Amino acid sequence: MTPRTEDRPQMTVEEFEELERHAPETVRLEFIRGKVQVKDVTDGNHDQIIAWLQRLCMQHRPELWLYAERGMKVESYRKGRARPDGVLAPFGFPEGHGDWSEAEGVLMAVEVTSHDSDTHQRDRVDKPDAYAAAGIPVCLLIDRDDRSIVVFNQPEDGRYRHEEKLPLGATVQLPEPVSITFDTTPLKRLAD
Repeated sequence: MTPRTEDRPQMTVEEFEELERHAPETVRLEFIRGKVQVKDVTDGNHDQIIAWLQRLCMQHRPELWLYAERGMKVESYRKGRARPDGVLAPFGFPEGHGDWSEAEGVLMAVEVTSHDSDTHQRDRVDKPDAYAAAGIPVCLLIDRDDRSIVVFNQPEDGRYRHEEKLPLGATVQLPEPVSITFDTTPLKRLAD
């Protein structure tokens, strides 16, 4: 029996990495679930949310840094390539890694939704599953469309076993190993 087309990767990881190396700077590519995805260029509010989170993480956990757009090897057997909006890891984490880092040592991946047609599948489903499969302990999703914040944790078998969704404006407690509590009220004005 011939496998269904959607189950086969569009290309190998090596072919994707070559394609990504030659893509123009205005295009950001990811390779998730065997498919090439184009990630939209961010807007100012998106960038400000990441900057706000960087400052927050630095204040609470100065030994860590929230690296923006760090290339990560994700999914089972590291067959995917993603650029999370943020990766929380010990300061110095990407040193010597090249374009794509292993997930070992990463405490949290952060995604902020974009206002595009692919955001539901990409940011709410595919990427959290990819981070769980890579063993990243916490995934934080700031959903601007839904005006909510979702904390995923307890990765197991390619999925997060626990998910907590709160409205923007709520106090969020990021679980171990992140262990940061913060008020999301400042994000309300940036959700547009």
